[in-house]
Order: sequence, then structure tokens, then C-alpha cells
Amino acid sequence: MATVQSAAAGPLPVRRTRRSWTGWGFIGPFALVFALVFLAPIAYSVYLSLFQDRLIGGTTFVGLDNYQRALQDHEFWEGVGRVGLFLAVQVPIMLSIALLVALALDSGRLYGKSFFRIAIFLPYAVPAVVAALMWGFLYGTRFGLVGDLNDALSTALPDPLSPDLVLASIGNIVTWEFAGYNMLIFYSALRVIPTSLYEAAEIDGAGQLRVITAIKLPAIRGALAIATIFSVIGSFQLFNEPSILQNLAPNAITTSYTPNLYTYSLSFNGQQQNYAATVAIVMGLITMVVAYVVQLRGMRKAA
Repeated sequence: MATVQSAAAGPLPVRRTRRSWTGWGFIGPFALVFALVFLAPIAYSVYLSLFQDRLIGGTTFVGLDNYQRALQDHEFWEGVGRVGLFLAVQVPIMLSIALLVALALDSGRLYGKSFFRIAIFLPYAVPAVVAALMWGFLYGTRFGLVGDLNDALSTALPDPLSPDLVLASIGNIVTWEFAGYNMLIFYSALRVIPTSLYEAAEIDGAGQLRVITAIKLPAIRGALAIATIFSVIGSFQLFNEPSILQNLAPNAITTSYTPNLYTYSLSFNGQQQNYAATVAIVMGLITMVVAYVVQLRGMRKAA
């Protein structure tokens, strides 16, 4: 009977709730700043890349001609290959050093742990320009440490700023700068591992090497993936070190030595802002794809 009356009365009225804008009030300032400092520059770069400044006719719309030119630009792709080689060699070395130091600090067997942690992290606080200048003078064969050693020992040490060694010299600077930063990421991840896992391993009679391979390394795979992604992006953005060392080694570091240095030279020295925007966009896409592939592999292993 109650069912019949309810059906006869018709459906219950739907209560309309007022839309609350409180959430938008919280994220609005961030969204505005994000749009102004991130999305707007990208959109403007895409806009610039579709035009070309010509002697006759001024700025004209050329569509995808700049992108076709970038895909056939040997100087650009040589720079991409150079930073790719830098990434393949320097990043594993830097992350291995950072991981070994983090494991040593976490082992509890290292005396003066606080001192070593600060000392290794301290180079990260040095600005990249200052670090490049400092190492550049150390590398000098006429005025730096290498030159002084040659004079004192009557030897002929190889020039670190020669075309064959300058990329390795830049890798040494970047490793010195960022090994402490990555060490701190790994060390922070190691400190949150539950102590119960170590207690269980001790009961089972596991040694230090077994604890590292079975507990510590699997537990920090997420941190390893994050540090790798940051390092990949930083390698493709290589600019400060070669830009500073270019004055000390002009024969070894050209204006197209890295993609970012090439973009800077095109824009500020060659007055080719439209093509520079195109190169920057292409390089950004390459970086995004490589970083995404690294993220997929890292997260898959972490899972």
C-alpha cells in the first residue's frame, strides 16, 4: 500500500546544491601564475616558430618550414648527440657516486657522518657559473693547476680543455656540483626504511651486502627513478658550464656545442628568434620523450 502511494505521489524532488567556488579560490592563484610563467611562454614560442623574419617582406608566416629546417640541421643534431653521450656516461657515474656515499652514511659505520654529509652536499650550494669559472681556471695549462703541475713536475699533462677532453671536463664539473644533491635524495629515502626489516635480516643472518641488495636498493627504487629523471632533464639542458668555458676554450666549444647553447647563439647573436624558438621546442619534445621513457621504466621496476 505504501509503495502504491509513493508511486502515485511521483518522484521525489531533486535537491539542487549550490556550486561552491571555494576550491577554485585556493587553486586560482597557482593556476594564474602557472599559466603566466609556463603555458604563456610555451604558447608564444610555438607562435614564433611559425614565422620567419626575412629581408624582403619582413616577418612572414611560414608554417612548419622552421621545423623542417631543424630536422635537417646538422649542427643541432650534433649537439643533441653530444648531450646524449654526456647523459649516457656522466649520469650513471654521478648517480653511482651519490648512491655509494648515501649507503656509507646510512651504514652507521662512518665517523663524522654529519661533517661528510654537509661537505658532500656543499658544492650544490655553489652557483653553476662560479663552479664553472673555478674549474676552468683549475683546468688552465698556462695559468691554472694543470699548468702549475706541468711547471713543477716538468711534465706535459693533457689539456682538459682540448676538443677531445672538454666534454669529460664538463662532466667532472657537473658531477662535482650535483652528486651531493642526489646523495641527499638517496639518503632521505634510506632513512625512512622500517627498522623492522633490518631486524628480520639480522635474525636471518644476512650480511651487509645482502641487506643492501635485498632491502635498501629495492626500497629506494622510487628515489632512484626520480633522481634519474632529474639528471636526464638536466643533461639535455646543459648550458652554464659550456657557456662559461667557451671563453677559455673557444676552439673546443663552438656556438652549437649543446642545443641550449645553440638556441642562445641563434637568438642573441644571430638574431634568429623564430628559428631559435623552433629549436627550443624540438629539444623540449625530445627531453620530454626521453624523460617519460625513463619514468616508465623506473616506475615499472619500482612497482
